[in-house]
Amino acid sequence: MMIPIEQWTQEVNALFVANRIQLQRAAYKILGDWERSDDVVQDTYIKIIEMTATQNIKQPLAYMYRIVRNLAIDHYRRTAFESELFGVDEEGMHVPALAGMPEAYVINCQQLERVVQTLAKLPARTQRAFELYRVEGYTHSMIAAELNISISLANNLIHQAINYCRQAMHN
Repeated sequence: MMIPIEQWTQEVNALFVANRIQLQRAAYKILGDWERSDDVVQDTYIKIIEMTATQNIKQPLAYMYRIVRNLAIDHYRRTAFESELFGVDEEGMHVPALAGMPEAYVINCQQLERVVQTLAKLPARTQRAFELYRVEGYTHSMIAAELNISISLANNLIHQAINYCRQAMHN
């Protein structure tokens, strides 16, 4: 039986408001961070409100918890991967700042040029995926949609570009 969209939205809103704190706690158990947990809950709301009543979800609250859990796991994995890939922010805290020195400027320009030359050797799609991710801040799913590819392929293209740039920097 099809529920009118207005009724579906009202039911979801009521469930969401009544259970927001519990949903946030569920995300916090996985993420250990209240701000990111709140982001996950907001993403959950957007995801479930965009669904139509024709999908006939018998237990919307259980479905909300499932979405929160899945999104929190995705956030956790992405954070773990990125911290492994890019290192911890505090690692650079004890390095003296060379930003104002002419030598640092020349070195940074040379490194940037090396990265640009390295990226130019990659296929256009790999370059674009990397640019969308690192320059424009797209998520993997946004990149996949933009390039009309799967999320896993977008992930592979980004990692390929990052690894290629790393190798070039170490040579």
